[in-house]
Amino acid sequence: MLKDLLVQIPSERPVRPVIDAAISLALNHSAHLDAISVGLESTNIGLAVDGAAAVAALFDVERERALARANAALEVFESEARNAGIAYSRQAFTAVPVDAFTMLGAMARLYDLSIVMQSDPDYTTSDNMVPKEMLFQAGGPVLFIPYTHKGPLNPRHVGIAWDGSRLAARALRDAAPFIAKADAVTVVSVNEAGMPVETSVENLTTHLARRGIKPRIESLSADASDVQPAILSVAADAGIDLIIMGGYGHSRLQERILGGVTRGMLESMTVPTLMSH
Repeated sequence: MLKDLLVQIPSERPVRPVIDAAISLALNHSAHLDAISVGLESTNIGLAVDGAAAVAALFDVERERALARANAALEVFESEARNAGIAYSRQAFTAVPVDAFTMLGAMARLYDLSIVMQSDPDYTTSDNMVPKEMLFQAGGPVLFIPYTHKGPLNPRHVGIAWDGSRLAARALRDAAPFIAKADAVTVVSVNEAGMPVETSVENLTTHLARRGIKPRIESLSADASDVQPAILSVAADAGIDLIIMGGYGHSRLQERILGGVTRGMLESMTVPTLMSH
């Protein structure tokens, strides 16, 4: 069940795509929705100012401006949430980016689902780094809403990107509430020839059938660089409105290194995508 949702609302980018999607999900699942927005503080103020008092004053001004940005984003959310009649709360805070990433990741760990907005290359802001950090740190499913998304989100055709891996299996379990409500489910089988027989599409279909789900199967073979475009092509042709997939990546000397398919999807997604890491 999805009863306890978290939405992270950017403070430095347009907010309607993620707000509209999150509120509609809370409404459709009769869930409580907590909204959080962080105003990101600059860390470069002290480089251009002499004197401790002057630096402290500028940091105070920067913090106030950051908090104002976060509250402005949440005011848009609160207006829509109140009109929708959902149960919700809101919280604004400020932090430098690295501290914000840590706090947001920790906050996300107790929720059934975290909802974030895809990074937008048109905005050069640390706000764009939040979605990836949430995926690494949340410890649960993260739903990415494309920055081009418009209107509510009520997925009726769910696509499962299946490669037989542990992360794909986790995403499948995490997405069970969406799959159960869907009118249609398509399994997009990627390079099935390399899968263990235990996690074959045939066995996946058997297990889904025990839940009353009869998926359509789309099998594809592709080089690593072509997997993500192939998944999106199938989604477009089939009318899939939610993709379920594992979120691949690791940390190398504190730098977040995403797998190629995951990175490509986060950069180029055309439909909402649920990932589990």
